[in-house]
Amino acid sequence: MSDSLAVASFPMTSSSVFASSDAMSMFRLRGLPDFQQGDDLAQSIIDTLALNQQTLLEGDILVIAHKVVSKTEGACAFLDQITPSDDAITLAKTVNKDPRKVEVILSQSKRIVRAVKRPEQQEGVLIAEHKNGYICANAAVDESNADHPGQLILLPNDPDKSARQLCLALESHFHCNLGVVISDTFGRPWRLGQTNVAIGLANVPGVMNMAGEVDAFGRPLSVTAPAFGDELAAASGLLMEKSAKAPVIVFRGLDWPKTDSSSRDLIRSHNEDLFR
Repeated sequence: MSDSLAVASFPMTSSSVFASSDAMSMFRLRGLPDFQQGDDLAQSIIDTLALNQQTLLEGDILVIAHKVVSKTEGACAFLDQITPSDDAITLAKTVNKDPRKVEVILSQSKRIVRAVKRPEQQEGVLIAEHKNGYICANAAVDESNADHPGQLILLPNDPDKSARQLCLALESHFHCNLGVVISDTFGRPWRLGQTNVAIGLANVPGVMNMAGEVDAFGRPLSVTAPAFGDELAAASGLLMEKSAKAPVIVFRGLDWPKTDSSSRDLIRSHNEDLFR
């Protein structure tokens, strides 16, 4: 796969919310190191861009896989250090998972939404509401791209704060306005497969409310609200392969309003949840 994509005539919603762009491009940052707790992620991005003879420009948006953020912040757990509770042991039997992993999932969860055995699979399905409000499998506790056997990678404690700190450091170095999206890969109810979603935002709007505008035929819009943060995250998955060691994708050429945003802007409130 190519390291960059150029998309011609990429339509952005227009009018008073933000101006439309006729084209955008995106590229993945090659050569980033394997990250450990305490590493300076922003400086690594700056150094790697320099090695690749690249820079960041006004209005660029970086989508960054949460796992590199989690690793640098030490948001990890190790199975050999976990003693499962009685609740974890009981739930583990229901879904045929390691009770130590279930204990970590419970520690990251507000509630368990669904626990189901899957006869056709070795492990069952455990859907949880993460303590930050996201509904996802295993409260986003994951073993893929872990550095050590038995290591579990968690979400950053405050992904929005992490995104803001990264964005400020990059803006200070490159002297321009930038956006940062921290992403994770979630499954979707009623649809197969997984896609990247935004779990942390800095400057980038999560949702673009277009109520009161008009469509291409002049009809008024009342409920249209593109999930701009999630659209960026999903598009990043085209270049952010799990085996590519390319956790940073740069989007260029989009016109977007700098916003005091939060990933929580993308979470539907419980009183609007028709399937709770």
